[in-house]
Amino acid sequence: MGGYQLFVILFTMSIPFAGALKRSGGVSEAISRQLKSVTLKPVKRVSFKFDPFHERVVETRYFMHYITAPKVLKTNLTCSFKTEIQCDRTDPSITFKLVNGEEIVFKSANLTALEMCKLFNKHISVLAPEETVVAAPITAKASKKVTPVKKK
Repeated sequence: MGGYQLFVILFTMSIPFAGALKRSGGVSEAISRQLKSVTLKPVKRVSFKFDPFHERVVETRYFMHYITAPKVLKTNLTCSFKTEIQCDRTDPSITFKLVNGEEIVFKSANLTALEMCKLFNKHISVLAPEETVVAAPITAKASKKVTPVKKK
């Protein structure tokens, strides 16, 4: 056997591939996937409280930006948002007042924006009522007989 043929045989007998076929899109891709399933239907009011000079407020502000995107806002047009700026070094928090009267508070000092999106989907988006699809009845035009065209 020649040296080239031996070289080809050695490289074709390699270990089979194991692992992910492609890399993940990163944090921004994960956040966009979570935002696709966010719905504000069970929420009446969202209230953000934070000190802008607090060292852990950046992720809360990112979450506020994501949750107030026009695509998310279209899921519930009656939901109101309130931002309370405090200058007393308190930890940031987000309060969700639900339609059924409950109140859910996220203490967001040690959470990332992705974790807040996941928690929102886990605890709040599941409370949204299921959408029912109603089939349209058959109209008169669809039930007419088709007459064949006569050839001359």
